[in-house]
Amino acid sequence: MNTPGPDRLSRFSHWLGNLVPDAVSASVILLAVVVLAALSAGNAAATVSEAYYRGLWMLLPFTMQMTLILVLSAIVGATPLFRTAVLRLASLPRTVPQVVALAVAVGAGLAYLYWGLGLALAPVVAIHFSAAAERKRLAVDFPFLLAAVSAAGAVWQFGLSSSAALLMATPGHFLESTVGVMSLRSTIWSPPAVLMVVLFPIAVTLVTLVLMPRHPRRLSEFPEASALAADPRAGAVPGPPSEDTGGFAAWIERSTVVPVVLGLALLAWLHHHFVTKGLGLDLNAMNTVLLLLAFLLCRNVASFSAAIRGAVLVCWPILVLYHLYGGVAGLLQFTTVGERFAGFFAAFSTPLTFPILTATAASIVSVFVPSSGGQWVVQGYVTSKAAEAVGTTAQRGLLAVGIGDHMGNFLSPFWPVLIAGIARVDFRTFFGYGVVFSLVWFALGIAVITLVP
Repeated sequence: MNTPGPDRLSRFSHWLGNLVPDAVSASVILLAVVVLAALSAGNAAATVSEAYYRGLWMLLPFTMQMTLILVLSAIVGATPLFRTAVLRLASLPRTVPQVVALAVAVGAGLAYLYWGLGLALAPVVAIHFSAAAERKRLAVDFPFLLAAVSAAGAVWQFGLSSSAALLMATPGHFLESTVGVMSLRSTIWSPPAVLMVVLFPIAVTLVTLVLMPRHPRRLSEFPEASALAADPRAGAVPGPPSEDTGGFAAWIERSTVVPVVLGLALLAWLHHHFVTKGLGLDLNAMNTVLLLLAFLLCRNVASFSAAIRGAVLVCWPILVLYHLYGGVAGLLQFTTVGERFAGFFAAFSTPLTFPILTATAASIVSVFVPSSGGQWVVQGYVTSKAAEAVGTTAQRGLLAVGIGDHMGNFLSPFWPVLIAGIARVDFRTFFGYGVVFSLVWFALGIAVITLVP
């Protein structure tokens, strides 16, 4: 299924990877662009300064939530249960199409359940499937498969952890007086969203098989990534220290008592959240579930503590970058730039062009605001009013923003840097391939949202 074109695509990916700056540099470039845009739009210098002041640290709670999502997801993904499951699945395929199809399906399924799991485990899936393929002498390009599995995770936009959909399904949200409470049946469980969840992984699989380079770079060409597959214990949750330190402290650290007690407390929290208070799924509830799983699967405090140290090492970018992007988000939210930008696209909308214009605006805003929920805060009001003006629904606007949001995620180095850290490769090795999948995501998404009732 390989053609001469894929090698040109490989050269394009390499060229594009060398062109894209790292995430920190990109955030500074975006900051300069938005400041100039704000001043050009007539905002006073003092207003711009105040907006940056308000924005720089406004994502502190959200940053902690995202950090926990990644760290706890990485811990859960490194536990024997998940690693064994991935290894067994990786051993099943016998042909290249089977390798690609199953790896993409696993990545999409994990992301649909929870975007943090998809993000943290996509590199693990790509590494072990590539290692198994190499042992069977199947021509699988590791960077391309890594890009494909990561790209399939885009379905989280319409999955169980869709930030904007969960926010709008929660009574008391910031747009309740404008659009009311949106049931999940009208957003992530609507026909366009469900169809997108099914079709996009299939499209990713087909594109990967058609464009896979003729001369694949095998996993063994990436020593650090290969080490994760070569040693079954590499990257896994370590066991408790082997030395016998003795005493009550050593016993309690190795005991299952603490995880069990904490597990009961966390279950009580979840019962209070869902049953007593009648609340829905949100970031805190998802993190509580992950914390419960991480402690129970690690089995003792010693293993959990050791696992955290390893997980934080690969999740470091989010600790700093969200604050740098927060400053840019503040400029968008607290000056006229964000509303003018979104309003510019909304002014030219009709029922037919509304999805593509809304998604295009969201794609650009997403590069500045690396948060689906945060982006909906910026664009939600304008999108909802524009939807009303052109005779469509705010729900359709929310889905279009989701398409644009992940288009921006594909094009920004922020998320690829995190994936590369987990996979132990340079993000530039697969970033260009992600651009190809971004075009598939955008075209398919716009077609589905525009044409499916």
